[in-house]
Amino acid sequence: MLNTILDAVNNALYSYILIIVLIAGGLYFTVRTRGAQLSMLPAQIRTVTERPKDKKGVSSFHALMVSTASRVGTGNIIGVSTAICLGGFGSVFWMWIIAIIGGASALIESTLGQIFKRRAPDGTSYGGPAYYIEKGLRCRPLAIVFSVLLIFTYGVGFNMLASYNLQSTFETYEFYNPSVTPWIIGGVVALLVGICLFGGGGRIMKVTGVLVPVMGIAYILVALVIVALNITALPSVFGRIFTEAFDFRAIFGGFGGSCVMYGIKRGLFSNEAGVGSAPNAAAAADVSHPVKQGLVQTLSVFIDTLLVCSATAFMCMFSGVEPTEALSGAPYVQAAIEATLGEFGPIFITAAMVLFAFTTLVGNLFYVNQAWNHIFGKVPSRLFLSIYYVVASGLILLGSGLSAGLLWNVADIAMGLMTVINIPVIILLGRYALRAIKDYRRQRKEGKDPTFHAADVGLDTELDYWD
Repeated sequence: MLNTILDAVNNALYSYILIIVLIAGGLYFTVRTRGAQLSMLPAQIRTVTERPKDKKGVSSFHALMVSTASRVGTGNIIGVSTAICLGGFGSVFWMWIIAIIGGASALIESTLGQIFKRRAPDGTSYGGPAYYIEKGLRCRPLAIVFSVLLIFTYGVGFNMLASYNLQSTFETYEFYNPSVTPWIIGGVVALLVGICLFGGGGRIMKVTGVLVPVMGIAYILVALVIVALNITALPSVFGRIFTEAFDFRAIFGGFGGSCVMYGIKRGLFSNEAGVGSAPNAAAAADVSHPVKQGLVQTLSVFIDTLLVCSATAFMCMFSGVEPTEALSGAPYVQAAIEATLGEFGPIFITAAMVLFAFTTLVGNLFYVNQAWNHIFGKVPSRLFLSIYYVVASGLILLGSGLSAGLLWNVADIAMGLMTVINIPVIILLGRYALRAIKDYRRQRKEGKDPTFHAADVGLDTELDYWD
């Protein structure tokens, strides 16, 4: 009964509200920034390599890795597989569209995260949507609501789902016992995440900084090998993607289960553009101008969807294995890769899922820490954090043994509610980010390394970090 209710809420949220909010917001910012998410791609790549001036500061690269760790997760494998199996090849096209449009929203939200960030006692910075809601809109109650939703979304919904998705990849192995194995795997993962959490935020940065690039590069290389081995399927694969993407009779005949809806849902779940998560990582970066980190987080959206999600999609679509509802999730990916690479395929997917899930779990809890800091107005006591870390690890264990449908619904609804708050907020505050982008472009045109002053974007509000 609970899952039926959640399913109805989920369908209403994504069929009527989110599709309008996401596309309208993304298109609005695409027009207002003159397509900055694409035209400023060279600047995105250049900014990633910049080092912080303060040795204690977080580099743009590490902020990118934390946000990418959260974005690039089990949804890039299980979510893409589910979208193709239930929505068809056309859902991949709509994933691409939501990423390209969403790149503009990611640029604005992360730039705002930088503008309104705060300075920590040790000189580093922190921030996110809760802070630009509180400072920019002067509405602390809404900021608190957003922080609570973030904790529920990432600390509960996403992490329980990631745990379930991870253990589900072991179903194809002979030793898998559905009554016992999920709990064993969940327990091991919960223990490892707990060890990492008790090491503090610095350890989170180090772990994600190492694992994310290695994991992503290896995954994309394997996808390229599979495409190369099945290159003759190229015309038919792309033909199906575009044919099914614009099959309007099928789309409007059952919109809730169409390729458009699955593409948007799974695309948003994967890249999180406009959700309000990445600004928490963006605010931690030590940069000379807020737009620099906005550009970096736009790049993270593209890495997630246009590279990693596409890698999964191509692994599946080029394999020749036809997607069915029964294969939805890990089984389709494993069957597809096994058809091309033999026994190595399922083993590789299992290894990728372990790394994807682990970095997602750790990256998500970095966001949760930022939300607790906002609610308390300071870093919570060590006792409180210790209790929370135990609870968070317990939820990871619990998620490994629950129903997939229930977990997808909880995660989708929680993420949707965050987005419904964040997109209108960044539209209201977007003028400051748009002025910052204009200021950045002007300084680059003059051959300068852009620096930021609040007065340059018409901000008369006293900022905690910028003068």
